[in-house]
Amino acid sequence: MKDDTGKKEQKEEKPWTDSLQQDFERILSVGEECINPAELKALLLSKRETGFNLYDGFEPSGRMHIAQGVFKAANVNKCTASGGTFVFWVADWFALMNDKMGGDLEKIRVVGEYLQHVWKAAGMDLENVVFKWASEEITDKADRYWPLMLDVARRFNITRIKKCCQIMGRKEGLLSSAQILYPLMQCTDVFFLRADICQLGVDQRKVNMLAREYCDHAKIKHKPVILSHHMLYGLKQGQAKMSKSDPDSAIFMEDTPEDVERKIMKAYCPMEEEVLTDIVQEVQDAGDESMNLSQDKLKNPCLDYIQNIIFAPPGASFTAGDNTFSTFAEVQTAFLGGNLSEEELKRGLIQSLNLLLDPVRKHFTENEQAKDLLAKVQQFKREGSPLRTLSRRLNLPELGKVPKDCHLVFLPLPTADPTLQQALDVLAQLKASNNKAKVLYMADWTAQVCSACDAEPKVVSSYYEVFVTSLKALDPELMASVNIVFQSEAILLDPSNYWISVINVGRHFMLNEVMGEETQDSDSVGNVISRLMQVADVMSVGPTSVALPAGSITAANLIAKFYAEKLESMTAPSIQQLDGPSIILQQRESEAHKTENDEYYLADDPKVNGKSKMKKAFCEPGNISFCPPIEIALAFSPDGDFVVSRSSENGGDVKYTSREEIENDFKSGALHPGDLKASTTAIMMQTLEKLSKGLKENEAATKGLKSLKAFKKKMAKRKGKK
Repeated sequence: MKDDTGKKEQKEEKPWTDSLQQDFERILSVGEECINPAELKALLLSKRETGFNLYDGFEPSGRMHIAQGVFKAANVNKCTASGGTFVFWVADWFALMNDKMGGDLEKIRVVGEYLQHVWKAAGMDLENVVFKWASEEITDKADRYWPLMLDVARRFNITRIKKCCQIMGRKEGLLSSAQILYPLMQCTDVFFLRADICQLGVDQRKVNMLAREYCDHAKIKHKPVILSHHMLYGLKQGQAKMSKSDPDSAIFMEDTPEDVERKIMKAYCPMEEEVLTDIVQEVQDAGDESMNLSQDKLKNPCLDYIQNIIFAPPGASFTAGDNTFSTFAEVQTAFLGGNLSEEELKRGLIQSLNLLLDPVRKHFTENEQAKDLLAKVQQFKREGSPLRTLSRRLNLPELGKVPKDCHLVFLPLPTADPTLQQALDVLAQLKASNNKAKVLYMADWTAQVCSACDAEPKVVSSYYEVFVTSLKALDPELMASVNIVFQSEAILLDPSNYWISVINVGRHFMLNEVMGEETQDSDSVGNVISRLMQVADVMSVGPTSVALPAGSITAANLIAKFYAEKLESMTAPSIQQLDGPSIILQQRESEAHKTENDEYYLADDPKVNGKSKMKKAFCEPGNISFCPPIEIALAFSPDGDFVVSRSSENGGDVKYTSREEIENDFKSGALHPGDLKASTTAIMMQTLEKLSKGLKENEAATKGLKSLKAFKKKMAKRKGKK
């Protein structure tokens, strides 16, 4: 709004009240680190009245340790008491991908519901808590989730994503390709769930920071606040965190009083800092790098439990020996000063833990629904989880989207300037079908993750419209028999099975295999994702043959190897790598000598360019090792015959019916470069006229050309500003 003077009125700032300060301090107490407090204050000022979202995710895997139970319940209560809505992302879909519960989604869901009951019994106030099931949300909103994930992927290089792989419990070396995909998906979750605050453990800090970096790349104004809670030590010496795979590394929410006593009495409980050799210290520091942000040289898990579990609820106290302590500092001072023995400390901890766990035990004894869920989960554990051998995939023939036993060809990645060479390559690949039904696959989502045409959907779509129209103009009879499939439309027919197949491909191959020799760590991680998607695309179509561009060594190897090692029940397609005849006009190594588009013909070149570009084309007398006019003449001559028109004084017209005849005459000098160029120019002008007519008659292609030209102009302007 403007005032009477026409000036824009300053928006009145909301006052920072004592109540907001209490909320601020309460939320801050949840985290070992907050990035950053100023943004948290701004968030409370703007959204305290309307509400804000916090998020954490968990994978239902059958067990919940006490940090995930009691510690999390206390932290959630602090956040919701401060005006937030806590969104739990129940990552059942991720558990499915990781073969938890044998990949049985129904069993996984039972475990998820069981864990919700644990939280309720542990004292979590569920009034402002929302549980969202990934399997439902991602599938129902696949058209929003997956393009967002692809956009995240295209904006980071491989090196940056490798640094996030701590969330998978992996170091940067020896990574499978799927371990690169998981951080990208977790980063996507933040924006998909519209989280204002990421309230996860310190071990997730790197991927949460990735979300903030994404905001810079995508020009998102409000970054998520990162509130990273402490990671409890494992109960054994040297364990930087608890482990679900080691039952004695933690207290679990279903542990009996006897379990609690046994584990705590055996727990590591030093009074003095352990002196390590330099080498051991270096290795341990590297492993613990992202587990703890606070300085703690003692690393006593019993004290850690007392500080973060026992004193987590407001107003808590701790009794040990003959003393009752109201703060953790008092307990620590008494123990390290020798006024509280190790046994007294541990006995007090056992008693306090059992008091926290008793309501959970009671709930699962008295609540019929909870009792039933617990019985099922225990039964799942007894039965074990045999892995499913069926490879899940999108099945396009079964869905009626493509014919069975077809020949598959991929369109090239979109550019602002579709070339005639690209069109010839695709036509050659389609003609290699050996009379099978042909499928032309337009990988628009792959184009996005590879940042083709700056990942602008409208421009990508324009490229495909222009390219396919050009193919139809060049060879209408062939194209009449081609089935055209958009990747995004195909995926959305069954997104879950498609993306599970992508991740399964990633799990099968090490990252270095997918990168190949041509991809570097400094390259976009989108290159890795696109290769996984291509294998999944081939599986989806189920062809008997695939034609890839010449030189697609890594892609061909990945397809062949995955079929051989994981898809024994499916017939592996034969794979050809081929291009059409090369019609490049120049071979220049120096950029300084290049002029725009004079090395090749564009699909939308005007007729006059058939003459002007041919005039500049390389055509050295007698040189048949590189002679563009000969290649073009052979590529576009009707019926395979090439007629050179010349005056009677120069020998008259001559008709060539084979490459050998043309090359022999040109090499001997019987065919002059000028005569060769003149006749080839006529052929090119006819070809470009044919293309121009086809593009003009197609309204969508005409609009597509305008869109490509506008995009090219915009990119040139952007480049000029740098």
